[in-house]
Amino acid sequence: MAPSLMPQAPHKDDLEQTWAFLEKGIDSVMLKLEEGVDMKTYMALYTAVHNFCTSQKAVSNGQGLQAHRGAHLLGEELYKLLGHYLSSHLGNVFKESQSHTDEALLAFYIREWVRYTTAAKYINHLFRYLNRHWVKREIDEGKKNVFDVYTLHLVKWKDDFFLQVHKKVMDAVLNLVEKQRNGETIEQSQIKSIVDSFVSLGLDESDSTKSTLEVYRYYFEKPFIAATRAYYENESRRFVSENSVVEYMKKAEARLGEEKARVGLYLHPDISKHLTDTCLDVLVTNHSEVLREEFQVLLDNERQEDLARMYRLLSRIKEGLDPLRIKFETHVRKAGLVAVEKVATDDSFEPKMYVDALLQVHTRYQSLVNEAFNGESEFVRSLDNACREFVNRNKICAASSTKSPELLAKYTDSLLKKGSKAAEETELEEMLVQIMTVFKYIEDKDVFQKFYSKMLAKRLVHVSSVSDDAETSMISKLKEACGFEYTNKLQRMFQDIQISKDLNASYKDWQVKVLDDDDRKKLVDSHFQILGTGFWPLQAPSTDFLAPPEIVKTAERFQSFYFDKHNGRKLTWLWQLCKGEIKANYIKTTKVPYTFQVSTFQMAILLLFNETDTLNYEDIQKSTSLAPEILEPNLGILLKAKVLTINQEGSKPGPGTSYSLNYNFKNKKIKVNLNIQIKSEQKVESDDTHKTVEEDRKLLLQSAIVRIMKSRKKMKHVQLVQEVIQQVKSRFPPKIPDIKKNIEALMEKDYIERLDGDEIAYIA
Repeated sequence: MAPSLMPQAPHKDDLEQTWAFLEKGIDSVMLKLEEGVDMKTYMALYTAVHNFCTSQKAVSNGQGLQAHRGAHLLGEELYKLLGHYLSSHLGNVFKESQSHTDEALLAFYIREWVRYTTAAKYINHLFRYLNRHWVKREIDEGKKNVFDVYTLHLVKWKDDFFLQVHKKVMDAVLNLVEKQRNGETIEQSQIKSIVDSFVSLGLDESDSTKSTLEVYRYYFEKPFIAATRAYYENESRRFVSENSVVEYMKKAEARLGEEKARVGLYLHPDISKHLTDTCLDVLVTNHSEVLREEFQVLLDNERQEDLARMYRLLSRIKEGLDPLRIKFETHVRKAGLVAVEKVATDDSFEPKMYVDALLQVHTRYQSLVNEAFNGESEFVRSLDNACREFVNRNKICAASSTKSPELLAKYTDSLLKKGSKAAEETELEEMLVQIMTVFKYIEDKDVFQKFYSKMLAKRLVHVSSVSDDAETSMISKLKEACGFEYTNKLQRMFQDIQISKDLNASYKDWQVKVLDDDDRKKLVDSHFQILGTGFWPLQAPSTDFLAPPEIVKTAERFQSFYFDKHNGRKLTWLWQLCKGEIKANYIKTTKVPYTFQVSTFQMAILLLFNETDTLNYEDIQKSTSLAPEILEPNLGILLKAKVLTINQEGSKPGPGTSYSLNYNFKNKKIKVNLNIQIKSEQKVESDDTHKTVEEDRKLLLQSAIVRIMKSRKKMKHVQLVQEVIQQVKSRFPPKIPDIKKNIEALMEKDYIERLDGDEIAYIA
């Protein structure tokens, strides 16, 4: 430090001498801090404070002070004199400040603040003995307005300088911030220094060792927030009137980002929430109606980026998104209904067209929810609600609410059948996942199950599945969605097919042992499937049937083998599901004979022509015993394929007509598939399935009612209805009249009874 000359050390009992000595030293620190104080002088000042505070007697202006008032009183005198000195010094600083304005004032304030607080640290050290003893004792005794010497400096700065200049300082700060908001470059460090100063002045009056943010909040944060509100109210009002909503959103988002960055650059973190809330209130809440009005326009034009921006803004204010979710749900529902209506205009639409239309709408808006609305759960719920509506209630479903699950099951069947266009396994798996997306929205899940199980049964019986892996994958997806009970029978069907494979292998081994070579040569190549009655959705044939002798022999031989293994079981031959191949050796126009793939009924008809070239309708019916409603469509298929010709030109298949083999039959394929399902059969099958659904629903409702009543014993009728709805809604949406009807039916069967007060009781 630079050398300095000091007067002779004062007498330790003399207050005036001591203070005069200390004041010169404090002046050196306070006014000539840059020059510094040498160590010898510094120690002399420290010693003077120590000696005075420990003296037992003091003299002031020749008048004796009362004896033995001790260090307590002496410390108080020094403390007061230091306070007066600081007030006087700050009075001069204030006078000097009045000649400064705006940024010059900020520079002056910061310079003086740094000089003053640095000096305060040195002076605090000089008076350390006073702090340790007199100040500590005063504070411990609960005296107010007594602080350690450093804190005293801050208190005096606040009372004698800060309170007189804070408004001009804040005006200068706010002018700087406004310049920055208008795009000008400013000296950010000035504002940061002002903030730090305001924070430092926050003193806890009850505990001088603690600080608070009260001064900063009242004198900085409060006017800063007010100015921010006023600035953005003016700017946003002007900007909205002159620009599009989309441009305004970009501006608002940029402004919010700037204010967030401002906190990190030079504001105190405490202001963050208050500042953000104010900006959101002015920039978003005050203009939320204008933003929401634009939402539909952006949706209609699929402006994903702008929708995302709107979501980001409105998601930050209370209930900002609720009206958007309602509009979004309505929009998606309309889009779904329009998509289905386009399909419905084509009378011959395929199930694939219908499912694709549903999926396209879902995929488009699922993507929008994920990308623009951040996958937010409430928007997902709105999407789900809309999809549920247009999947279950649309133009195609108008005639029957169960049309969606039926068409979805048929589309699934087309994918899982051999010949599906989705040849790649990965592609097929993706399609099955998409099917489950639609399935999720299907309300009548029991209808899907019934159609799906019937179609699966046919695929398994006819060995027409695209792959076992694909079938298993689909069943596991259904199981995951609806539980074990939903897929139990489907899995048992698979087991039966596997058991049948093993059984056929055993049958071949048995034939080798039992039959001689000649008999084995005459064998028809056959494969049998044993299907458990309780698990397969199959019915006995609806017509009498006399199978051809060749088939009868084969069937009897297998029965003999089967009953040896399983005594007491009954076999019912499902002729309507049987099929085979026969060779057309009578056609000489090809080197390789045609092979006809036929149903057993068609096989029975064609084999009759081994004995004669021409047969009339009555002969065929008598020989096969087929009912007319089965025989006539099958004859129609053989005529259409030109395997048979009708002898009376213009006649339709039926009584009084005769049929001949067509020796001139031609086809591009050597294997000709004649086993085609007739449309009338498809309709009957569909109607039967719907009837089965109704029967099953009745049983499901009744079992739910009994289950609830058994556990509850007694309950009100209304409560019972509500509980039944809860239990079965995952399978289908029950109608209240149906529930009531089944409650009545169970009363008639004496499962439950009606008591007084609309109460129902279980009969044990």
